[in-house]
Amino acid sequence: MREGYEGTGPGAITPDGCAVELYSRLPVRDEPDIITAAVPAGAHILELGCGVGRMTHPLLERGFTVTAVDESAEMLDRVRGARTVCGPIEDLELDEPFDVVMLASFLVHAGDEEVRRGMLRTCVRHVAEGGCVLIQREGEDYHTDLPRERVDPSGFTTRILSAEPVGDGVDSVRAEYVFPDAIWTQTFRSRPLTKEQFEQALAEAGLRVDRYLTEDGIWVRAVRR
Repeated sequence: MREGYEGTGPGAITPDGCAVELYSRLPVRDEPDIITAAVPAGAHILELGCGVGRMTHPLLERGFTVTAVDESAEMLDRVRGARTVCGPIEDLELDEPFDVVMLASFLVHAGDEEVRRGMLRTCVRHVAEGGCVLIQREGEDYHTDLPRERVDPSGFTTRILSAEPVGDGVDSVRAEYVFPDAIWTQTFRSRPLTKEQFEQALAEAGLRVDRYLTEDGIWVRAVRR
């Protein structure tokens, strides 16, 4: 396990506390539509932190080519139809350019700043000239007004239980996912970033915001500076 990360519940748990079986159950929302509207048709996408392919599979169905990267072999075993690469995002060296590099799942909020810098360098290293990087940020209230919960129409409940400061601007976040037949928890480190801090982190890596793709600012299209 990565330091500060933990997961409980049935099945395999990844180094960042994610439960493979849980992520296989989570529904797809509007993310594939947001991505499709922001990138050229048929683009080759490098998906960093693909998990079980929750977004990979809808993107393949929309005609994109996807290279899917994750540090968990158990997660990648669930991916179908895409080239897969197993290893830490921050160490990735594929020596080929991609039309689109995608860093979703709030990975840009990694508690370890060096890990975040490594991830963003990986994005810059792999995006083609004229290409773009799509990044998913946390919502502005992600670490406040806790605990809170959301009941999904499909019948499970997601709870963000707490976000406790652990020093250096990092919070330890605890989440719980309650299904009729199973319960999973995940504890992970997250570094809240204001819009200004986020844009500064991009600038340090050689990127700039092209545009915010959603009104809440959670999805962002970035390009080389």
